Amino acid sequence: MTTLMWFRRDLRTFDQPALAAASAAGEVLACFVLDPRILASAGPNRTAWLSANLQALAADLDGRLCLRIGDPALVLPQLAAEVGATVVHVSTETEPGGGVRDQAVRAALAAGGIAWQETGSPYAVTPGRVTTKGGRDFKVFSAFQRAWWEYGWPAPARLRRPPVLLAADSDPQAWRLVADAITSSPVPLPPAGERAALARWAQFSADGLADYHTSRDRPDLAGTSQLSSYLKLGVLHPRTLLADLTGRSGAGPERFIAELAWREFYAEVLWRHPESLTADLKPLSLTYDQPDAGFEAWRQGRTGYPIVDAGQRQLLATGWMHNRVRMISASFLTKDLHLWWPHGAAHFAEHLLDADLASNVHGWQWVAGTGTDAAPYFRVFNPTAQGERFDPSGDYVRAWVPELAHLGGAAVHRPGNASDGYEHGYPKPILDHATERAEALARYRLTRAH
Repeated sequence: MTTLMWFRRDLRTFDQPALAAASAAGEVLACFVLDPRILASAGPNRTAWLSANLQALAADLDGRLCLRIGDPALVLPQLAAEVGATVVHVSTETEPGGGVRDQAVRAALAAGGIAWQETGSPYAVTPGRVTTKGGRDFKVFSAFQRAWWEYGWPAPARLRRPPVLLAADSDPQAWRLVADAITSSPVPLPPAGERAALARWAQFSADGLADYHTSRDRPDLAGTSQLSSYLKLGVLHPRTLLADLTGRSGAGPERFIAELAWREFYAEVLWRHPESLTADLKPLSLTYDQPDAGFEAWRQGRTGYPIVDAGQRQLLATGWMHNRVRMISASFLTKDLHLWWPHGAAHFAEHLLDADLASNVHGWQWVAGTGTDAAPYFRVFNPTAQGERFDPSGDYVRAWVPELAHLGGAAVHRPGNASDGYEHGYPKPILDHATERAEALARYRLTRAH
């Protein structure tokens, strides 16, 4: 039997349940569909990163990755007919847009007598399976994590035999589009592909995992795994990481597992509440300001708050921002600039290589106080204090804000205290944090009073 393996958020060959199922059923045509609608919304950074990993996947498949351009509901029935495929294998999609797309593709395939087979998902536990004893969804992370851990997951999926790969012509423009996207990438791309992801995991597991619980919050240190961009495209599966963590004890591994659980929790929340993609999970009836010059200063890294500006400049230059700085940056936008979180989430989605849909929107809502959090109104990050605490030597700020490179140590976080703090073009603060913090708390108290 001829099968068609449609890759999506699963660009790998190891621990790939859908590919294993397709290979067990017969000869496999591996394909990926470049959907112009998705590419138009992805932006150049994410398009380049996707393209680099498609090239790597094609190499792992001995060059036999068929690349087509168009609406999958039109492309896949035609491609299946070309090679005589009787079934299309996929990983289960749980994001709202992907679910709508898959419904259309399934219907189009069924009209041609072609079956649809889902196996596995981008998560250790597919959203919808972890529930309370009463069958309800979890409202807070800690309870979800306990149930998620108890639910468990199978060992990594392995191919019983190498897939027999078929060849089919790609669209003439497809690989050229991929090559052009990589060449014109606005940011330098990390090493792409499954082998690079596994190598990065091996390095971090050996050198960084033990201290992860303390180093992960330090943007001045190389304390994070740098795996989020690979997880975003399924170049690496979280179940692979969890399997390798078996038997690893200590605060570092435990914290790393918790971060994987956060990713799965946010996927669960989005699956159960797709409306939260563009709306508050817990509406507070807050009064928001409209984006103005302050928003543009935030986007460019010109707010006059060094840790905020360093994060934005790191994002623009590399397509990545340290997670602690993401929270500081998000707090500044929502609590100091008083803007609704989707403005910031859209900016992150435009530039982040690892812009995971669920993690992005629900990370923003956690900071804004409208998401999965019980008592958010008093949590307003002081950007100066956060910088001094998590970048105590000032090295992170100096790396991304050259106008402050002449200030030594922690003094970089308070340029106003130095006689020459603003002599190299760094802007003075666009607002007073204490004033805006009081304003944010006043707005929150109004919602609680009602």
